[in-house]
Amino acid sequence: MSRLGLVVNPAAGRGRGAAAGRRTHALLAAAGHDVHDLSAPTLARATDRARAAVLAGVDALVVVGGDGMVHLGADVLAGTGVPLGVVPVGTGNDVARAVGLPRADVDGAVAAVLAGLGDGPVALDAVRVGPPGGPVREWYAGVLSCGLDAAVNARANTLRWPHGTARYVRALVPELARFRPYGYRVTLDDGVWESGGTLVAVANTAWFGGGLRIAPGADPTDGLLDVVLAGPFTRAGAVGIFPGLYHGRHVRDPRVRVVRSRRVVVEPRADLGPPPPPAFADGERIGPLPLVAEVVPGALSLLGARTAAT
Repeated sequence: MSRLGLVVNPAAGRGRGAAAGRRTHALLAAAGHDVHDLSAPTLARATDRARAAVLAGVDALVVVGGDGMVHLGADVLAGTGVPLGVVPVGTGNDVARAVGLPRADVDGAVAAVLAGLGDGPVALDAVRVGPPGGPVREWYAGVLSCGLDAAVNARANTLRWPHGTARYVRALVPELARFRPYGYRVTLDDGVWESGGTLVAVANTAWFGGGLRIAPGADPTDGLLDVVLAGPFTRAGAVGIFPGLYHGRHVRDPRVRVVRSRRVVVEPRADLGPPPPPAFADGERIGPLPLVAEVVPGALSLLGARTAAT
C-alpha cells in the first residue's frame, strides 16, 4: 500500500473535474492505497498543501485536471524523487498528449498511474524558470511562451467558452488586431538571437494551446530544450502561418528557427520593438521578461508515461 496525495481541480474539463476527482479517489482506494485529498479552493493553497504532504512523506502525488495541475505537480515534485501521477481531464492536456497518457479517460489514466506505481516511474526532464540572478525559481513540464502566444494564452484564460484549441483561436483574433512585433534578445548555449519577433517558445514537449504542435521535435527525455524563434511576422503573416501550427508545419517557414539549448535567457530589446507580454508556462502565468529557463534532465518522475509522443 502506498500513501498518495491527491489534488483535484474541480473546474477542469468544463466542470467535470470534481466527478473525475471522486472517481480517481475511489479507484485508488479500491486498489488498496491510502489516499489523502489535498485539494483546496485556490491553486496557491493546494500547492502549499502538496508541498507539506511531500515533506511529510507521501509516496506519490496524483493530480486531476489540465495542464495547470501538471504545472502544480512539476513545481512541487521536480528534483524531489517523489513521482507524479496525472489524470488529464482538462481542455488542453498538452503535457499528457506529449507523454502518451490517456486523456479524458479517468479509468484509463488511473490504470496508468497504478501501473506506474507497480512498475516504477519514467524519468522526464523538467525546466527551472525565473528572473536571471533571482533566488526564486519555478518549474514547468511543457512549453514556456514568450510572445504573441503568451498574450493569446492570457486572453484565453479569461474566456469561458469555447474549449480546447477553439478558445485559443477565439483569443487570437483580438490580440492580432493590436499586434506589433516585439523586440527580443535570446541567449542560447551556442549564440544569441536579436530581432523583432512574433514569439519565442522554450519547449520541453511538443504541444501547447490545446493541441498546437509548436515544437514538433521536442523530446522531454533528451536533456535539451527546443527553442522556437519566430521572426517579425505581419498580422497577415501570423494569420497565414497559424493553421500550420496544428501539424508543426510552421517550422518549414524560413522566418521560423528551431534551436536546441540547455539554457535560454529571453530578454526584451526596446530598440527592436515593444516589450513582449508576461510569459506563460503550461498555461500558467510566470511573469515578465527577462527570464532564464534551464532544463534539468530526469528531474521529474511521472507514473505511467510513455517516452514517445502520441
